[in-house]
Amino acid sequence: MTIDRPSITEYASFYAGYVGKVADAGGPLTLLEAQAAVFDLIARLPEAIGDHCYADGKWSVKEVVGHMADTERVFAYRLLRIARADQTALSGFDENAWAAAAPHARRPIAAVAAEMRAVRASTLPLIHSLDATAMANTGTANGKAVSARAICWIMAGHAEHHLGILRERYGVTI
Repeated sequence: MTIDRPSITEYASFYAGYVGKVADAGGPLTLLEAQAAVFDLIARLPEAIGDHCYADGKWSVKEVVGHMADTERVFAYRLLRIARADQTALSGFDENAWAAAAPHARRPIAAVAAEMRAVRASTLPLIHSLDATAMANTGTANGKAVSARAICWIMAGHAEHHLGILRERYGVTI
């Protein structure tokens, strides 16, 4: 399945950085599938690495991975609603408030990574189930117009963004 790159009119400008992290060759599905294996590597990290923050006030590795799982759930829900031609405006969320309320920091790194892997295992069949008509559907999320196709690119780019931060700022070898 090929998911064409969305035009800049299909998503809010603040998502451009995420969309830009996805290569045209293979598109979001190839990246999402490749990223799935990374969560197995994260699950095997020592707890001390899972608890590591690269600076005061920054999330731990476990909190970053938990944020990725929470956010992918939101993106997948938006994708489902919009792909099904639901025109109900979908709300945004405050990722910092969610992170503060989430239990990720108190859980083993293996459990947080397994949760992310399970979320991804659910996301991929959803995307594969969608046809070109569903992918072209548009809706409103967080007060901005977005297409189902764009959500796939945003989702892959968001995960790639955070995996890059884990590598570059946290020094995690994944």
